[in-house]
Amino acid sequence: MKATIYHNPNCGTSRKTLEILRESGADVTVIEYLKTPPSRDELKRLYAAAGIHPREGLRKKEPGAAGLGAADEEAVLEAMAADPILIERPLVETGKGVRLCRPQDRVREIL
Repeated sequence: MKATIYHNPNCGTSRKTLEILRESGADVTVIEYLKTPPSRDELKRLYAAAGIHPREGLRKKEPGAAGLGAADEEAVLEAMAADPILIERPLVETGKGVRLCRPQDRVREIL
């Protein structure tokens, strides 16, 4: 099985999710999204495939998220694309779907 993880190596949940993927035998493509951020359109596609709204993928603990309280979904997507630290992680895509893997065991739903 092929899998893509939008990964932050400094995040414990992201590291644990990557470990689960590797232990499952998945052929994993790791995208360090802070170095190679997904586009607004790619984020929109991923969130739609995961069945969640972009606001649910917003890392609300980040200072840049505070000003997005009343923003529409397009503005949230634009902000995430411009400042990828605002993207909640990890996002994982396999042939079975996309999940925002918080907690990390959510990845098992798409293995």
